[in-house]
Amino acid sequence: MIRVMLVDDHGMVREGLKYYLEVEDDIEVAGEAADGGEAALLAGKLNPDVILMDLIMPDVDGVEGTRFCLEASPGSKVVVLTSKAEDDLVLPAVRAGALSYLLKDVSASELANAIRSAASGKPTLHPMAASKMMQEMQAGKKEKEERKQISPREMEVLHLIARGFSNRKIAEDLYISERTVKTHVTHLLEKLDLHDRTQLAIYAINNKLVE
Repeated sequence: MIRVMLVDDHGMVREGLKYYLEVEDDIEVAGEAADGGEAALLAGKLNPDVILMDLIMPDVDGVEGTRFCLEASPGSKVVVLTSKAEDDLVLPAVRAGALSYLLKDVSASELANAIRSAASGKPTLHPMAASKMMQEMQAGKKEKEERKQISPREMEVLHLIARGFSNRKIAEDLYISERTVKTHVTHLLEKLDLHDRTQLAIYAINNKLVE
């Protein structure tokens, strides 16, 4: 039997899920929780095979709940089951350890199959979630390509720009002329397709190139 824990702040939703899942011969509902914090405590006691996790909940939401549940029960698989496509929560949920991402408009048979897949370690992703992950991968690839194009000296200049140094101060620190600094800044702007020093500083900070 695949032991499932339901995590949703709406009791009616949990009752509906139980109704649909308990007709399956190989699935049983082992427990219920109303938020991520309660779910983590219960997961540590039950060690369910699969956790059906809502995202939008009071107190501890589904992203934190996923992280806490997997810390308490590392062998569990988390299937996000949410009411709508929460664009800003897809990637955080996956990064927190969710294996699958579904919307509540799935059919009972699709949900049961997703649970079976999760129990065996196979993900099931709503097309929107898959698209978001692909965009993230492509953005990461582009970022790496951009960094490869930046020379070590240009990287030093970028670090100092992010720290608020003027061209004169950068020149003094790196023992180069101000004209050379300006050339490096121009090359950085061109390579990163940015428009000014402020954008260069923000790029460096957002990409954790500086503290």
